Amino acid sequence: MHPHDELIPLLKKLRLSGVLQSLDLRIRQASDDNLAASEFLLRLLCDEAERRDGKQLQQRLARANFEHHKALEDFDFSFNPKIPKAKILELATCAFVSRKENIAIVGQAGLGKSHLAQAIGHRSCLAGYAVLYTGAKDMFNTLRAARADDSYERKLLKFTMPELLIIDDLGLLPLRAEEPLDLYEIIRHRYEHASTIITSNRDLDEWYPLFRDDLLASAALDRFLHHCSTLTCTGRSFRNPNAKLPTNLEPAP
Repeated sequence: MHPHDELIPLLKKLRLSGVLQSLDLRIRQASDDNLAASEFLLRLLCDEAERRDGKQLQQRLARANFEHHKALEDFDFSFNPKIPKAKILELATCAFVSRKENIAIVGQAGLGKSHLAQAIGHRSCLAGYAVLYTGAKDMFNTLRAARADDSYERKLLKFTMPELLIIDDLGLLPLRAEEPLDLYEIIRHRYEHASTIITSNRDLDEWYPLFRDDLLASAALDRFLHHCSTLTCTGRSFRNPNAKLPTNLEPAP
């Protein structure tokens, strides 16, 4: 039997079958370039490492559940010059995730808050972090259904375990029933353990009434805002660029 034939089942047994994708190419290179055995082995194993890294990245992106592929390179900062580009690019290094800090992105509809949040989330996936993106409404619906089938604690882990959780459009609808408590529990579990990005059309001072309880609001938001960068987006709507700006945002004549 040829050694190559014996190699295939051995690589599969060692869970290195991905090596087969580049094995023949690397053998030819080793022969043509007269490579040392160590150099041949290094190139072969680098191929496998890159393949695994790529596979793991695709898995992280799939688990993140982004609505769309959003990248910072696609964001038009010149459209709304008041959006804090330098601060966003600094956050996109994802150092805040390693420090377990939070981000609040607030501003009117159509200014790209979801785009920015998902773009930072995408960068976090590239950096090797586990990310989950969810709309606030979907998150609350999931937890409400979990109460009905006694799976609440397990479903809560879905939102407390990721290294970065992105909650989009908080406060678009008033919080009702157990939703304020759900949000408190998520913030409490994640406090100083993992990072959270929240986007909202409401200013931060409007988040407190969402909880319908001053003590609960204070307990939740004191934690969330303790280690938090706030991005305030102002300007024209990307979706409706010809709409008249609010008076305080109109350019000076």
